[in-house]
Amino acid sequence: MSIWSEAVAVIPALFSGNAWEMRDAFYTDGMWLFCFVFTLVGGIVANQFFKAVPFMDKHLERGIAVTTYFIIAAIIFWGVIDRFIFSSQWSGSTTIPPFLFMIMAWFGCSYNVRLRTHLSFSEFRAKMKPARQMAALTLDTVLWFGFCWIAITTSMKFTAYSADNFQLVDGVDNTMKWWFYVTVPIAFTLMSGRVIGNWLEDWNNYIAGEPIIKAAVIGGDM
Repeated sequence: MSIWSEAVAVIPALFSGNAWEMRDAFYTDGMWLFCFVFTLVGGIVANQFFKAVPFMDKHLERGIAVTTYFIIAAIIFWGVIDRFIFSSQWSGSTTIPPFLFMIMAWFGCSYNVRLRTHLSFSEFRAKMKPARQMAALTLDTVLWFGFCWIAITTSMKFTAYSADNFQLVDGVDNTMKWWFYVTVPIAFTLMSGRVIGNWLEDWNNYIAGEPIIKAAVIGGDM
């Protein structure tokens, strides 16, 4: 089977709802080709979504990150009370928080890509000529897109593998690991949208002769 046929075969497997079929289709070379297109198209759709809904543009990722942070804190807080006051402990108090932290980290990463607080080198690049600034930002875009592509491909593979093997969260009944793993490709699809949106913004500023490099502040606003 050619790589193109393998890539096309991913589509019906993805919509089949069958973990075994998905795992069989995902663990092929064609999966990389499919996920490249998925990352690009998904990023374009995500960028258009953020443009169309400014509220989500500003609050979606950080809302998810803050919500999961409070859930983690609540689980740990109750775990301490449960153990030292009631001499009991919910078995999921030590296994659920790491999965929630994963969600918080990747959605938070997507938001900070939008804020350009990840390895922006703005002080150094601000001294460059506009053409070199644009070249550096384009290289950033290629690297971030490649990162999203790899993460989406590998996380979708592992999610299908986990679902096919009915992996449960340790210490918790009826809670599947893939429920958490599936959020990773979603987060990186949003991140690819942020990457594309950043590059389009930079390109428009470059064409208009506006400043391209702007100071980024961790925890700042858009």
